[in-house]
Amino acid sequence: MKVVDIARVCHEANRAYCTVLGDDSQVHWDDAPGWQRESATAGVVFHVENPGAGDSASHDSWMAQKVQDGWRYGPVKDPEAKTHPCMVPFDQLPKDQQVKDALFASTVRTLLPLLDDEGRD
Repeated sequence: MKVVDIARVCHEANRAYCTVLGDDSQVHWDDAPGWQRESATAGVVFHVENPGAGDSASHDSWMAQKVQDGWRYGPVKDPEAKTHPCMVPFDQLPKDQQVKDALFASTVRTLLPLLDDEGRD
């Protein structure tokens, strides 16, 4: 298994979770824009390099990457305007969004033993 394979599983778990919440805006991995696949892959790399990182650290890493890519807080997620309502400290996120970070981190931790040494690239 490679990092990108774990990112795909994390993305699909996130998509399923969002659907349960009534958010049908997440598309299948194969249809996801490059920036979204890159974001998931970067999140996996973060957890590979920081295996003890908690949910808050995962969110902080995600947010730092978004800021670096020009994103900022906005009440609505808008990839064109690069705004996102989750661009706030972890403890200010709604509980359902905190759970999304926990789901991502736990999915990576669960699959990490399957990561091939060659897959870390």
